[in-house]
This record gives sequence, C-alpha cells and structure tokens, in this order.
Amino acid sequence: MSGAYSALQLVRNALTGHRGWPKAWRSPQPRPAYDVVIIGGGGHGLATAYYLARNHGVRNVAVLEKGWIGGGNTGRNTTIVRSDYYYPESAAFFDRSVTLYEGLSQDLNFNVMFSQRGMLTIGHSRGEMDFRRKLVNGMRLNGIDLEMVDEAQARAMCPLLNPSPSARYPILGGMVQRRAGTVRHDAVVWGYARAADRLGVDIIQNCAVTGVRRDPVSGAVTGVETTRGLIGAGKVGLAVAGHSSVVAAMAGFRLPLRSYALQAFVSEPLKPVLDMVVSSSVLNIYVSQSDKGGLVLGGNLDPYASYAQRGNPPTMEAVLSGLIEMIPAFSRVRLLRQWAGIVDYAHDSSPVLGLSPVANFFLNCGWGGGGFKAIPAGGETFAHTVATGQPHPLIKAFSLDRFRDQALVDEAAAAGIEH
Repeated sequence: MSGAYSALQLVRNALTGHRGWPKAWRSPQPRPAYDVVIIGGGGHGLATAYYLARNHGVRNVAVLEKGWIGGGNTGRNTTIVRSDYYYPESAAFFDRSVTLYEGLSQDLNFNVMFSQRGMLTIGHSRGEMDFRRKLVNGMRLNGIDLEMVDEAQARAMCPLLNPSPSARYPILGGMVQRRAGTVRHDAVVWGYARAADRLGVDIIQNCAVTGVRRDPVSGAVTGVETTRGLIGAGKVGLAVAGHSSVVAAMAGFRLPLRSYALQAFVSEPLKPVLDMVVSSSVLNIYVSQSDKGGLVLGGNLDPYASYAQRGNPPTMEAVLSGLIEMIPAFSRVRLLRQWAGIVDYAHDSSPVLGLSPVANFFLNCGWGGGGFKAIPAGGETFAHTVATGQPHPLIKAFSLDRFRDQALVDEAAAAGIEH
C-alpha cells in the first residue's frame, strides 16, 4: 500500500526517474466472505467503501467491479458539480456534496482538481427570467449560494454569448452559482480507491456479479455469485448506476427506474476561452472547457430506454445546434469524440437511497444524470445507512417508500432540470 503523497516524496522520485512510486492500490484475490460487499466500482461504490472504513470502522469490505474502476458513468460524464436544487431535501444533500468536494483533495491526499469556476444558467425570455428569479429566491432560503444577473453581468461573465439583439433566443440574463464548477473525474475515482485501499478495503476488478444469494428462510442476503466465484456477505450495497434494475432483479425485486443513454461530447483542444460552466435549459445545452482545452458539452438524455453506450446523430445535432445558438463563435470548432453513459431515472428525477425490500440489501441508485456531483455525499450517507441499518437523515426523503406514500421529490418539475 502507498504512503502519503508529499513534496519530499515527489522530489525523491524525480531524482530516480519516477520509477519508485508504489502502486496506488492493491489487486487482491477475493476472500470467501466480507462484512460488506459493494457492487459497483465507480465513484459512489468507492466513496461508500472509504467512508465505511473511515467513519464507521468497517474495514472488511470488498468493492466488486465488472470491468475497471471508474470505467462506467464516473468516467463518462461532464464532471459538473453544483447544488442548485429547489426542494430543501435536495438542496441540503447536494450542498453537502459541494462542501465535501471543496475539502476532498486534502481529505484523500490526492488532488481531485476541483475548479470552482462558477455556473451560469441563461434566461432567454421574460417568463423564464421570472421563473429563474423564483428559483433563486427559493434556493437562497434553503442556503444555496445562487444569485440573479442581468444581461450586462451575464455578458461580462461570458463575453462569447450570442451578441445579436435579434437572436431567436436572446440573452436576457440568468442565474449563477459561484461555488459550482468541475472536477477531474478520474482523480475522484483514483483518490477514493487509494484512500479506501489504505484503510484495508479490497478493490476487486474484472469481477462481475451474476447472482445474489438469499437465505431460504429469512430471505436476507447472504452473498453474491460472481465470475470469480461465490463471495459471502453480511450486507450488500448496490451502486451500479444504469444497471441497478438488473442487479435488483437478481435479488428478487423490481425498482421504479428506467435506464437511458445520456450523451456527452468533447471538441478539439482550444486556447482558454471559457472560464466557467454555461448552460441553457431552453436550448438543452451546457458547456465548459477542460484543462486540456476541449469544450465538454452535453444536453438531454436520449428519448428512449437503452443500454447502448454509444452516441447517435439526432442527439449530436440537437446539442451542437443549441451550442451554436448560444455561442456562435464555436460554430467552426471541430468535434473530437462523443460517448454515452447509462443512467437510471426515477419518476420524480430524484435518487433512490436507503433500504430495499430484501434484508441487508441497500440501495444507491436512480441518480439520472446527477450522480457524479453527488459522489461524496452519496458515499458518506450510504456508508452510514449500510453501517447502521438506518437511513442517514440527509437521505430519508429519497427512500423507496416515497413511491408508495406519494411523497415524491419532483426536481424536474420544481427546478426545471432532469437531474
């Protein structure tokens, strides 16, 4: 296992051609049984394992990943972190995640490259500006750092915005969250993996779960069947994003989720031209510039359920046309590549967290397109839930029971967002 990174360690390894660095985490063989098995080696699975070990002293933990860690949605997203949610339950949860991201590099002893460059959401009509003003007032009452800006302020923040006064979608102003920003997605995975490994967690890659074992009398989970054999488990945590319904079916119950492809795009590298995240709900587009210079952009999910991790021309056309309408100067920029992640949506566009109908089987799913920004708080609260058997106070509103009790947290309707 690796020790703490430091300036002295960097100097020492620089003198030896950087050939002496230890492995960031182990590649152990799976043990016959663990106290806790986390299915899914993305950000949420690794964060849960880390907080289980650090906050609750539960270190006999295995994280099972069917491919390589971070090879799913954590490595297929647009890396935006924000907390502009309308309902108090959502606002408190996502703001906790932003707060954890702010100290994550220090906590993990690994630079996750959190750049709090701010996020500007454009308004294109008087009606939309009135709606944004309502959102800002509500979110500020919930403690979120959001503010309205007029057209002049918006253009000062992003001079590239469409300058035409006769544009089809004119720029009238918008709302901005200055604590929002972007994070290096791979660094989040590597940081949590390395920190969890140092606390004794086993990270087992290339280990797909093929079944869930349950006690024939009590019905409680007893282990999981994998491509590397049977692994016993006192508790099992589900953190597999778009394939949550598939694994839940293995455990014998259904989830109120549907899986869709959510596409993202990146352009050729450019010199620095965009120093914040800019989005438009009307144009269904958001864009930022990465440290490598590429424009990272995305839009709505595909309109049909799918498990296909690939792009398609209609979505590409919709996203790129929205980008060019918002910032015409980008019309001559060449697209470099596109990809898709599989996201699972609940009916109210809020996550499903907490207990399941099966004893000792716990749920972390339904994130839609908002899972990456929720990784730290999701891991922290899910670890509490798994360790204690009781939902963390921050996630009580997101239990599976809310569908039975008709207590939905409908952020799509309230905040005008899908995730």
